[in-house]
Amino acid sequence: QVQLVESGGGLAHVGDSLRLACAVSSGGAAMKPFVGWFRQAPGKEREFVGVITWSGGSKHYADLVKGRFTISRDNAKNTVHLQMNSLKPEDSAVYYCAAGQSPTVDESRGSYDGFDYWGQGTQVTVSS
Repeated sequence: QVQLVESGGGLAHVGDSLRLACAVSSGGAAMKPFVGWFRQAPGKEREFVGVITWSGGSKHYADLVKGRFTISRDNAKNTVHLQMNSLKPEDSAVYYCAAGQSPTVDESRGSYDGFDYWGQGTQVTVSS
Protein backbone atom coordinates (compact mmCIF):
# COMPACT_ATOMS: atom_id res chain seq x y z
CA GLN A 1 0.00 0.00 0.00
CA VAL A 2 1.38 3.37 -1.00
CA GLN A 3 0.36 6.53 0.81
CA LEU A 4 0.81 9.98 -0.66
CA VAL A 5 0.57 13.34 1.06
CA GLU A 6 0.81 16.61 -0.86
CA SER A 7 1.92 19.90 0.61
CA GLY A 8 3.09 23.32 -0.49
CA GLY A 9 -0.04 24.71 -2.03
CA GLY A 10 -1.30 28.20 -1.34
CA LEU A 11 -2.00 31.58 -2.83
CA ALA A 12 0.30 33.00 -5.48
CA HIS A 13 0.23 35.89 -7.92
CA VAL A 14 0.68 35.78 -11.66
CA GLY A 15 4.30 35.11 -12.48
CA ASP A 16 5.12 33.71 -9.06
CA SER A 17 6.56 30.30 -8.32
CA LEU A 18 5.36 27.57 -5.99
CA ARG A 19 6.93 24.24 -5.11
CA LEU A 20 4.66 21.36 -4.22
CA ALA A 21 5.85 18.26 -2.43
CA CYS A 22 4.48 14.75 -2.44
CA ALA A 23 5.59 12.53 0.43
CA VAL A 24 5.53 8.92 -0.73
CA SER A 25 5.27 6.11 1.78
CA SER A 26 5.27 2.52 0.59
CA GLY A 27 4.84 1.00 4.04
CA GLY A 28 8.01 -1.03 3.69
CA ALA A 29 6.88 -2.69 0.49
CA ALA A 30 9.52 -3.04 -2.20
CA MET A 31 7.79 -0.73 -4.61
CA LYS A 32 9.44 1.59 -7.08
CA PRO A 33 6.49 3.59 -8.27
CA PHE A 34 6.19 6.14 -10.98
CA VAL A 35 4.70 9.34 -9.56
CA GLY A 36 2.42 11.60 -11.50
CA TRP A 37 0.91 15.00 -10.86
CA PHE A 38 -2.63 15.89 -11.82
CA ARG A 39 -4.83 18.90 -11.18
CA GLN A 40 -8.52 19.63 -11.10
CA ALA A 41 -10.16 23.02 -11.21
CA PRO A 42 -13.78 23.56 -10.10
CA GLY A 43 -16.22 22.37 -12.72
CA LYS A 44 -13.48 20.85 -14.87
CA GLU A 45 -12.18 17.36 -15.41
CA ARG A 46 -8.99 16.18 -13.82
CA GLU A 47 -6.00 17.15 -15.94
CA PHE A 48 -2.65 15.44 -16.34
CA VAL A 49 0.36 17.60 -15.41
CA GLY A 50 3.35 15.29 -15.59
CA VAL A 51 4.95 12.05 -14.48
CA ILE A 52 8.38 10.89 -13.34
CA THR A 53 9.87 7.42 -13.24
CA TRP A 54 11.28 5.83 -10.09
CA SER A 55 14.84 6.67 -11.04
CA GLY A 56 13.92 10.19 -12.05
CA GLY A 57 15.67 9.59 -15.34
CA SER A 58 12.57 10.02 -17.42
CA LYS A 59 9.88 12.67 -17.16
CA HIS A 60 6.92 13.63 -19.28
CA TYR A 61 4.90 16.82 -19.10
CA ALA A 62 1.59 18.00 -20.46
CA ASP A 63 1.95 20.66 -23.15
CA LEU A 64 0.10 23.17 -20.95
CA VAL A 65 2.91 23.20 -18.40
CA LYS A 66 5.94 22.23 -20.45
CA GLY A 67 8.74 24.71 -19.90
CA ARG A 68 7.16 26.13 -16.75
CA PHE A 69 6.78 23.13 -14.46
CA THR A 70 9.48 20.68 -13.42
CA ILE A 71 9.12 17.38 -11.58
CA SER A 72 11.96 15.99 -9.52
CA ARG A 73 12.30 13.30 -6.87
CA ASP A 74 14.52 12.51 -3.96
CA ASN A 75 14.09 8.83 -3.20
CA ALA A 76 16.30 9.06 -0.13
CA LYS A 77 13.69 11.40 1.32
CA ASN A 78 10.73 9.64 -0.36
CA THR A 79 9.61 12.94 -1.82
CA VAL A 80 8.59 14.10 -5.28
CA HIS A 81 8.47 17.80 -6.05
CA LEU A 82 6.55 19.83 -8.57
CA GLN A 83 8.26 23.15 -9.19
CA MET A 84 5.81 25.56 -10.79
CA ASN A 85 7.16 28.76 -12.32
CA SER A 86 5.54 31.62 -14.22
CA LEU A 87 2.17 30.79 -12.69
CA LYS A 88 -0.99 31.82 -14.49
CA PRO A 89 -4.56 32.14 -13.19
CA GLU A 90 -5.49 29.04 -15.19
CA ASP A 91 -3.04 27.03 -13.09
CA SER A 92 -5.41 27.43 -10.14
CA ALA A 93 -6.63 23.98 -9.12
CA VAL A 94 -6.34 21.25 -6.55
CA TYR A 95 -3.11 19.44 -7.32
CA TYR A 96 -2.85 15.71 -6.69
CA CYS A 97 0.07 13.34 -6.79
CA ALA A 98 -0.55 9.73 -7.75
CA ALA A 99 1.60 6.61 -7.87
CA GLY A 100 1.65 3.36 -9.73
CA GLN A 101 4.12 0.62 -10.62
CA SER A 102 3.63 0.88 -14.37
CA PRO A 103 1.14 3.56 -15.32
CA THR A 104 0.32 4.44 -18.87
CA VAL A 105 -0.30 7.93 -20.17
CA ASP A 106 -2.17 8.58 -23.41
CA GLU A 107 -2.86 12.29 -23.56
CA SER A 108 -4.54 12.06 -26.95
CA ARG A 109 -7.27 9.93 -25.43
CA GLY A 110 -7.18 11.43 -21.95
CA SER A 111 -6.26 8.02 -20.61
CA TYR A 112 -4.12 7.73 -17.50
CA ASP A 113 -4.24 4.17 -16.24
CA GLY A 114 -2.31 2.46 -13.52
CA PHE A 115 -2.12 5.32 -11.03
CA ASP A 116 -3.43 3.17 -8.21
CA TYR A 117 -2.70 5.43 -5.27
CA TRP A 118 -3.70 9.05 -4.81
CA GLY A 119 -3.09 11.78 -2.30
CA GLN A 120 -5.74 14.10 -0.90
CA GLY A 121 -4.62 17.11 -2.91
CA THR A 122 -3.36 20.58 -2.17
CA GLN A 123 -5.02 23.80 -3.34
CA VAL A 124 -3.15 26.23 -5.56
CA THR A 125 -4.74 29.59 -6.27
CA VAL A 126 -3.13 32.06 -8.64
CA SER A 127 -4.52 35.55 -8.45
CA SER A 128 -4.18 38.21 -11.08
